Amino acid sequence: MRKMNSNKNGTSIHRRLKRSERLYKLSLSTSAYILLLLLAGIFITLAIKSWPAINEFGFGFVFSKTWNPVFDKFGALPFIVGTIATSLLALAISFPFSFSIAFFLGEYFKKGTLSSVFTNIVELLAGIPSVIYGFAALFFIVPLVRWLEIQFGVSPIGLGILTASIVLAVMIIPYSASIAREVISLTASDQREAGYALGSTRFEVIRHIIFPQSRSGMMAGTLLAFGRALGETMAVTMVIGNANALPTSIFSPSNTMASVIANEFAEATSKLHLASLVEIGLLLFIITAIFNILGKLYINRLKHQ
Repeated sequence: MRKMNSNKNGTSIHRRLKRSERLYKLSLSTSAYILLLLLAGIFITLAIKSWPAINEFGFGFVFSKTWNPVFDKFGALPFIVGTIATSLLALAISFPFSFSIAFFLGEYFKKGTLSSVFTNIVELLAGIPSVIYGFAALFFIVPLVRWLEIQFGVSPIGLGILTASIVLAVMIIPYSASIAREVISLTASDQREAGYALGSTRFEVIRHIIFPQSRSGMMAGTLLAFGRALGETMAVTMVIGNANALPTSIFSPSNTMASVIANEFAEATSKLHLASLVEIGLLLFIITAIFNILGKLYINRLKHQ
């Protein structure tokens, strides 16, 4: 009798566990599908709202350099170039600083007061509102860029792609540096010790052991930072110059896709003007997705090397 009761209890517990597992799996899959539906909803909404501009200008909207709200002539090329130029330049500027901070905190100073102080500073930089970065750039970076423009014989405006890129570089350093530091700290300790046992210096251990194992994760952090730079609005709007023209140099005033939307969306009066701004948002969504997909493919390729 006791054996039968124990069998029944074991069966009921097994059924409850299976039911809980099914519910857990259902909740996970539901969350994933909701995320896909959310992305699809954003894309469809942008496509519907921008349809008047798509219907009017077609694919030529992407390659047109004209942006004239008075005559309802719109083209997105200056903003696409401005967005990609500022983001890539910001990534190039931040790259050595991000990875230097990551190796400094992940390998040289893993613990202690100095490590905690620097780690908190890096995390604080990620939490500062973008408008604060914009104000700081107006007071400190713009005069510096003006001086640099004078040295190169360029009109000393101070506002332009270079200024916006420097601000973006400072803003994205915490993202790539934090992820790279975490990845570096996860490198197997026995391999490090084996490298030191063979007489390798710290630099050689970093170069031949830590970096090959960490580069895919470091590239993931770089990809996250690049996505942050593509969509930044407020700080860039304050220092890029807001010129609706194709930039000719890194000192040229320009506009990004996010900044032109922020500047003109509230003032758009015509239906075509509003639809064109929404289409720029749609293009920004597509460009961000393309760069993320290419980045993921590159990261997967690094993992299999």
